[in-house]
Amino acid sequence: MTPMYNLLDEPWLPVRLADGSVQSLGLLEVFRRCGEITALAETAPPSLIAEYRLLLAITHRALVHGLGSWKDNERLQWYQSGLPADVICNYLNHWRERFWLFHPEHPFMQVAALAAADETRDKRKPWTQIALSGASGNTPVVFDHAVDDAPAAISWQSALGHLLGLLQFIPGGLVKVLRASDKAGALVNTAAVLPVGATLSQTLVLALHRPPLPSRSAPDLPAWERPPLAIGQLSGEPVLATGPNDRYTRQSRAVLLEPSDGSGAVQWLRFAAGLALGEDEHQPDPMACFREGSNGLVRVTFTEGRAVWRDLPALVPSPQGGDKVAFRAALVVESAAALHALTPSRQRGHQRLLVAGVASDHAKLLRWRVEQFRLPEALLVEPDRAMELRVHIALADEVHRQLRQLAIGLVAGTLPDPDSKDTRNRARDMVGNGPLASTFFAGAERQLWALMACIAEDKAEAADVLWHGALRDAANLAWQRQLGILGHSVRALRSEAQCRGRLYRLLRQQLPAAFPADTVAVATARAKETITQGE
Repeated sequence: MTPMYNLLDEPWLPVRLADGSVQSLGLLEVFRRCGEITALAETAPPSLIAEYRLLLAITHRALVHGLGSWKDNERLQWYQSGLPADVICNYLNHWRERFWLFHPEHPFMQVAALAAADETRDKRKPWTQIALSGASGNTPVVFDHAVDDAPAAISWQSALGHLLGLLQFIPGGLVKVLRASDKAGALVNTAAVLPVGATLSQTLVLALHRPPLPSRSAPDLPAWERPPLAIGQLSGEPVLATGPNDRYTRQSRAVLLEPSDGSGAVQWLRFAAGLALGEDEHQPDPMACFREGSNGLVRVTFTEGRAVWRDLPALVPSPQGGDKVAFRAALVVESAAALHALTPSRQRGHQRLLVAGVASDHAKLLRWRVEQFRLPEALLVEPDRAMELRVHIALADEVHRQLRQLAIGLVAGTLPDPDSKDTRNRARDMVGNGPLASTFFAGAERQLWALMACIAEDKAEAADVLWHGALRDAANLAWQRQLGILGHSVRALRSEAQCRGRLYRLLRQQLPAAFPADTVAVATARAKETITQGE
């Protein structure tokens, strides 16, 4: 195969410039202009995160290659003045031969050995094999009606974007080539977090991991600095990552793109099990954050019907020490927090966090999402402020939990035999599939950003009044929506009358700041009147 399309020079990476325009640039130009690039312009969440990880691995290795080591003070200078582009470009030119997309020995992020291996030499797959959103094999067809036997060719730039996203987010499962099954990619079922700056340069500096320790025995090398993968490695046991650079570029599946008639368009590829990633709980992925699960900490992912902001406590660093850890922020967020800690408190502003990824069930993609949060930097730097945020988010979850129990009783009261276990289970399903949760949390979210501003400014009393009032209004709105579904039958009216007093008690007990002293007596009288009518 003749070398084609060197990624250092050929335009392939979509970026958004300061004037709002979108262009595709080669890697050298990306780093030369990273001070005027505001963000990557990739639209597919898995490819977006994978491209940022690729740039982070390049940046880290270039700085190690050119400078050896650095401290946070130097990182702060890069954040303010820009990355040393010459150092990075010199590094890329040093490894230029490893950045050819098509190459007989070193195709970028691919396995050249598949072209000669008995298991793959005569077996081609359609390019949709590497598209997480595409239909291939027995994947159900919804919008994609591609046919495996005659796939329409795509540009090499698109194929590369699909490939990078696949390697990071591919679920574990059947492969049937070299191994019966394979391990998942580094970010499977992960809502990956990335601190975002005003420019691409700032983003890379914020998320940059620490330089290697001098005593480290195994260097943390990206895929292009390693020898080409051999078939024996692909059929071997999972291998632990040597560090972030390895994770960011791990070839979790072996792929070899095939150009169509020398044009660069991709219609077919070869596919096999990759260099399986072994997991070490003591070395979590730098972009993964964790919250408490039933059996310890679990990765935050995109769950159906669950707003991502409910996991905000997992996005901010936890205080050091203390009791059982219920949350763990992503290492890239801690890196950003360390940088902001070097700036005077009066100069602190807001830090944007990008949260993106894919949720899947085995090999089936369920959903992908991209969200951004604009957090006051104080929540990242000051542990007390972060703890206040956790308390308020926990209050919202607790109010919703009790509200849901009341709603289950409300619905059960409208059904025959309301005290039976089967009726309660049916009512639970009806509430779970209804508007209660989405209405409640959507209503609370309206005041979330104002709440964080109050916490950042150390206005604890104002934060309580604001948040308690928001949760009270959200609960009342969600309750009314639930009542609207039940209608106005005698059973529904009786059940609502019996539950209304409990709702008032719940809100007064959990949200006292939402009931000023001059209104408590009125609310109590109304509650007593409601209870009497219900009886």
